[in-house]
Amino acid sequence: MVTECSGLLDFLTLKLTNQSRNNIKSLLTHRQVNVDGRVVTQHDFPLKEEQTVRIVRSVIRGQKEKDVLQILYEDADLIVINKPAGLLAITDNKNGVSAYHLLTDYVRRANPKARIFIVHRLDRDTSGVLMFAKNEKLKLALQDNWGGLVTQRGYVAIVEGRLKEKSGRIRSWLKETKTLLVYSSPKVGDGLEAITNYQVINETQDYSLLNIQLETGRKNQIRVHMKELGHSVVGDTKYGARTNPLKRLGLHAHKLEFRHPFANQLLCFETEVPENFKALIKL
Repeated sequence: MVTECSGLLDFLTLKLTNQSRNNIKSLLTHRQVNVDGRVVTQHDFPLKEEQTVRIVRSVIRGQKEKDVLQILYEDADLIVINKPAGLLAITDNKNGVSAYHLLTDYVRRANPKARIFIVHRLDRDTSGVLMFAKNEKLKLALQDNWGGLVTQRGYVAIVEGRLKEKSGRIRSWLKETKTLLVYSSPKVGDGLEAITNYQVINETQDYSLLNIQLETGRKNQIRVHMKELGHSVVGDTKYGARTNPLKRLGLHAHKLEFRHPFANQLLCFETEVPENFKALIKL
């Protein structure tokens, strides 16, 4: 957080005491510095009080945007990324590109025998916070008590239309057809319980930006609940959307908070609302 006005390079030099001035200039040149969620490369970019500056490390394979992973956090046990929309979390195709394969290549640069383990998933077209374990012991501990360890799962979504009720709690029981379409059963207890809390952040004549908090994490839960609310997620033709203004699914996993099963430490990972979401909703 910026506490007084200064140039960006001067601010970084003051904060990154373990980096040389040339290394810091390299961060700027390689587009690894964000100011309030926007990439900045200008050395003398004027910073104002209360702006947020972040250093972003990337794993790059190829030139396509979907092949770029933003690493939010890494230690001996975990890697947390900001997955782009359009990239699978994992694929069975050995030649296919996925977050799992890109990160496996990344960790093996330092140790050819290193492995990563998937803990949870995001849909291909959903962007946002995605966590991987770097050892099987942690993977199993997280998966065995995911519901008990995860304290917050927050999403932002852009949906079609304006909601009459600006906040609410949706509870239903989800089932899946043979064609992999998820729907709510009208019978209590018939399926997997799913609970979604939502609140309108902002709205235009045509769209609403929602803050969503999950109490459960079922397959396609948000997408199904929004459709049944009468306000499908934009770009989600599978669940009733009529418009696609973002040219992608309007769903982003912006926050994941959980308690480390071994260290008993509360960890929280958070990303900004995507810039194209803000532009559409006029934030």
